[in-house]
Amino acid sequence: NVAHTLETQLNVFAGFEPKISEGSKKSRLIFLGNIQPDLQRGVREQIPNAELVALDTMNLWIDTTRDSLQKTIEVVDLVIINDAEARQLAGEPNLIKAASKILSWGPDTLIVKRGEYGAAMFTKETYFAIPAYPLEAVFDPTGAGDTFAGGLMGYLASQEKLDEAALRRAMIFGSVMASFNVEEFGTERVQRLTPDEINQRFRDFKRFTHFEEIPFVQKISSSKSQVSS
Repeated sequence: NVAHTLETQLNVFAGFEPKISEGSKKSRLIFLGNIQPDLQRGVREQIPNAELVALDTMNLWIDTTRDSLQKTIEVVDLVIINDAEARQLAGEPNLIKAASKILSWGPDTLIVKRGEYGAAMFTKETYFAIPAYPLEAVFDPTGAGDTFAGGLMGYLASQEKLDEAALRRAMIFGSVMASFNVEEFGTERVQRLTPDEINQRFRDFKRFTHFEEIPFVQKISSSKSQVSS
């Protein structure tokens, strides 16, 4: 399930210069959506005291404005891109090496969206991965990545402490929201969502990914004793 960009038309964004209101300049979190990196950096500069700044981008900007994009990545805390974009951006086919290179430019965290295979989070010290929510039918994946990012940022906005534990929960929340988005065309499914439905899928994720510690040392020792006797 790979997206292919056939054409990009900037339209009104070609001459867009965002001006941030005084109220918005006090925002605690910023999500720099997929747009020309110079514009993203301009927004970032207008909100210098944000606690967490996240960035999204796409292959167009990697191809045409790589230097500007790297400068923008240097001044954000979190980069959210898909696996193809991560490899393209870093010029590295190995995703682990690609993540290390992107993190070396300055951000604390990289979250890689992997479509039907879930998502992975990289920091300089840790790695965390989640599966996608299992669905029998996917009708429209359009906007799933944006829904993931929106759910992730929305969850973080509800948290006092923006630590790695919160980021891990936010990834699951984003994946839950994306799983609803793909069930119907457009925003139809998301518009009908209830808190109970969201919470149930969050609990499902916990159940899907939980396992007990496996005491390998104890089992191996026990087997050796039986062989000796």
